[in-house]
Amino acid sequence: MLRLLKKPIAAKRRRVVTRLGIGAVLFVIVLLLPITSSMRQVAVRFTVAEDIARTALADSLFSRPTSQLDKPEETVLELIILYAGEGRSDVDAFLALDGTEWKDAGISRPDPIIGQALAILDTLSTERLSSLIQSTRSLELGRGIEQQLDADQQREVDRGTRNIRLGTALVVFVVFCFIFEAMPFPAVAFTIGLVSVFGGLVNPREIASMFWSDATWFIMGSLMLATALVKTGLDKRISLLFFGILRKPTVPTVTGMLVLVISPLAAVLSDHVLAAIFLPIGLIFYNNSLSRKNPEDPELAKMLMITIAMACNIGGFGTPSGGARNIIVMNYLEDLYGITISYSQWILYAMPFVLVMMVLVWVLVNLMFKPKIRDLSPAMRTLRADITHMGPWNRTQLFTMAIFALAIFGWITDKTLLKELLGFSPGIGVIAVTGAVIYMISGVVDWKDYQHDVDWGVVWLYAGAIVFGRILDQTGTAAWLAGSLLNALSSLNLTSGLALILSGSLITTGLTNLLAAGPTAAAVAPITLEMAASASPGTALIPMMGLATSLASSFAFLIVIGTPPNTIVYSSGHLVPKDFLRVGILATLLAFLVLIGMALYYWPMVLNYP
Repeated sequence: MLRLLKKPIAAKRRRVVTRLGIGAVLFVIVLLLPITSSMRQVAVRFTVAEDIARTALADSLFSRPTSQLDKPEETVLELIILYAGEGRSDVDAFLALDGTEWKDAGISRPDPIIGQALAILDTLSTERLSSLIQSTRSLELGRGIEQQLDADQQREVDRGTRNIRLGTALVVFVVFCFIFEAMPFPAVAFTIGLVSVFGGLVNPREIASMFWSDATWFIMGSLMLATALVKTGLDKRISLLFFGILRKPTVPTVTGMLVLVISPLAAVLSDHVLAAIFLPIGLIFYNNSLSRKNPEDPELAKMLMITIAMACNIGGFGTPSGGARNIIVMNYLEDLYGITISYSQWILYAMPFVLVMMVLVWVLVNLMFKPKIRDLSPAMRTLRADITHMGPWNRTQLFTMAIFALAIFGWITDKTLLKELLGFSPGIGVIAVTGAVIYMISGVVDWKDYQHDVDWGVVWLYAGAIVFGRILDQTGTAAWLAGSLLNALSSLNLTSGLALILSGSLITTGLTNLLAAGPTAAAVAPITLEMAASASPGTALIPMMGLATSLASSFAFLIVIGTPPNTIVYSSGHLVPKDFLRVGILATLLAFLVLIGMALYYWPMVLNYP
């Protein structure tokens, strides 16, 4: 009897060990692959190129080494290097930037020093400054400097090359673990940190701060806020506010309403904010739909959770403010190629995709999931009865709602009004945790509520995902992967017209499921735009390539860490990793079909380019 009981456990352990072993073998295989010349080129760019550019700039401007420069002169170098490093070349726009904008970009100098630095720049002619920016940009890209490196710089490049190879091996291992569940997801997150430390990718003192980024604080804080909403019954009142207008709440109408409300809002609000708001609403509909006849319906739970995540993911492309990736691409187009896209023009170019995908996503989730419970009217009746039983709004609910509304207001105005009032941007994570602490101090919840109801494993999972993305970005692994894949496609003659748009979008899609959308766009867009400009200079292919890159960076449909909404709905406990693949693969194919249609017919019609 004991043997029979132990056999399933032993078999499960063998499967886990086997999968983990395969992942480890793949990791080692990649780690032993020979170093390529392209790896070294990228390593030069991410290790010594900026120092070489700074030395050359100091010699050209001041005829002195960097060690002999004063603070304003050092600041001049920082300003030019930062501007050139962002791929920007418009001298007039450069001179128009004031001290506040430089501080926002990361130049942490006192105002008088920035003022003196700007005064030095005013003495330079436009032609001179343009030449300095272009030469600095060329050096920062590592062009033509590998043969000029001294012994110390060569060692630094060797270290950078090994880091790129280690980062690539880590990509293979992490993706394998997420797809095949080779180990618990929080363990994957910690493994990312451990490999990064022991592999020399980050300093041991830095790893803790990397785990606890503002994005991690937001995931944690939003789940804590959701706990307070559920405890006070506000999730029920908010659900009735959105869905009480439905005459016949069925699975199709409720999922349709989720898509109809969330996707347009995701074009103006943060997608992870919307996921945090609507997660409790989805759980309300599921829990209130259960009965003695149907004590559980996993398909319904999965369907509601996936609908929320997908609706969040497809909406961000609709407006420039829908995601950092949109602004990044707009800046690249303007600064590198002089192509200016206004806010209203972006909506004209992008919103049709959102509208079409809203319909397709709704159809897709209703085809892919087959819940036993189809009529959600009992859930709505239960919801109304619960609210009637609660009675009118009480003080606790009013207070909880007020704090939650303030949190949403803070999330929306973090970079604008709130920054102006406070003198700094606190970050959406700090705002979320502030609300959670206020709830705890005021007695709305206690720590045991957070301890019991927040999925802390998901918090650590997302923290690991943030570290993972930052490492791929900082070591140059993401840039090398993108460049290598695009170079491979060039050998197949896939670097012109629609073929280039599709190949660049495919690579962007792969990376955006591993990195955040912003870093993905920052890594891929310069490469794809340059290829488009080389293939068809002065044509619509360049802005179309930018739009396609930004669009594809929102196709994070495939894995849990692909985007914050995926991680947030995963915290519900009703999903497994393959559920994202179950819908995500088809959603990605549909998104590419819509992208092809827009590239062939819509964008050429609305863009004022040949």
